[in-house]
Amino acid sequence: MKNIVIIGAGPAGMMAAVQASAADNKVILLEKKDRPGRKLMITGKGRCNITNTADLSGFMKNIPGNGKFLYSAFKNFFNEDVIDFFQQIGVPTKVERGGRVFPQSDKAADVVKALTDKMYDCQVEMRFNTDVEKIISHDGKIKGVKIKDDVIEADAVVLAAGGASYPVTGSDGSGAKLAREAGHNIISLQPALVPLVSDDEWVKSLQGLSLRNVRVSVFTDEKKSAEMFGEMMFTHFGVTGPIVLSLSRQIVLSLAEKKKVYLAVNLKPALTPEQLNARIQRDFKKYTRKQVKNAMIDLLPHRLIPIVLDLAYIDGDKSVDEITKKERIHLTETLQKLPFDIEKARPLPEAIVTCGGVNVKEIDPKTMQSKLLEGLFFAGEVTDIDGYTGGFNLQAAFSMGYTAGIMAGKQ
Repeated sequence: MKNIVIIGAGPAGMMAAVQASAADNKVILLEKKDRPGRKLMITGKGRCNITNTADLSGFMKNIPGNGKFLYSAFKNFFNEDVIDFFQQIGVPTKVERGGRVFPQSDKAADVVKALTDKMYDCQVEMRFNTDVEKIISHDGKIKGVKIKDDVIEADAVVLAAGGASYPVTGSDGSGAKLAREAGHNIISLQPALVPLVSDDEWVKSLQGLSLRNVRVSVFTDEKKSAEMFGEMMFTHFGVTGPIVLSLSRQIVLSLAEKKKVYLAVNLKPALTPEQLNARIQRDFKKYTRKQVKNAMIDLLPHRLIPIVLDLAYIDGDKSVDEITKKERIHLTETLQKLPFDIEKARPLPEAIVTCGGVNVKEIDPKTMQSKLLEGLFFAGEVTDIDGYTGGFNLQAAFSMGYTAGIMAGKQ
């Protein structure tokens, strides 16, 4: 029987605790907050998108942050395994648009409760309001962890303390600090899946407006570097929404390199420029002799019309009959490339996930064990792994936690 300490009661830590408890190992789960799963409770807007039905290739495309490192972990425990696991502990699931998998109840609290109950069944000792001050090692081997006024001896330690986003949930960067003090290199912590800030006044004036079925392109130092199709929303500080969040990782890294970044929104991506020009002509014919600002009501949301006309240098009070061919072409171009600058991302504490963390080159991908310290394992967001929205980050956490827990128990 081994003594195994798990640091962090998030999805990776709880899964690791369940798996490590096999073979009668004594497992102690240490959590700095007053209860487990604080961040898990708010994932998926409180519904908990536990995984995705995509195949392995789809997962690799949706985990830009070192996704290939997870091949072995996914082989051990993938999306169907997650679905079966939760089915067995009383959480039936359902599949929604984009392959997203949720509990049938739509309640993240049910996922947290089921994991907690499973840990109790596995006789995992859970200690809350407990900060780990140091990971203790000697001669390249784990010996235990230091907490306030005590040392807990351990044959293995699984560090699953999360990243640095949503610090109120306990994911406050302390895991990276413990890993650094244990000798590991930390890739700089940056926000990923984070809203973006623009100082363009017209962007802020559209606060609350959502756009669906648009294509957003990223231009870095005037060169297109990425694009994505889907939904976005304007806010009082800039933009957010699924495609903005997914594009934000690359943008954050570009801004960190002092590169100029701007976004361009194609409001009508389904149409070629020629088709859009013809559509505009039909609308103008329909609303002949009306002011151009009133002739675009079938084409755009009302609040967006004056913005587009202004950026196209067209007087909205002009009659449709007065619009020249050159102005109409410029309007077409603006509708398919509505540009605005990005100054920065919102702060790391507001990000959904953290980019950066323990360098995966120092972790054995088959076992999640440190290559520097025997008996130290890693799982979840504390590592330099991050993916897009849609269940990909939670699947990574569960797969890493599963592997780390089993291997720590066998080690």
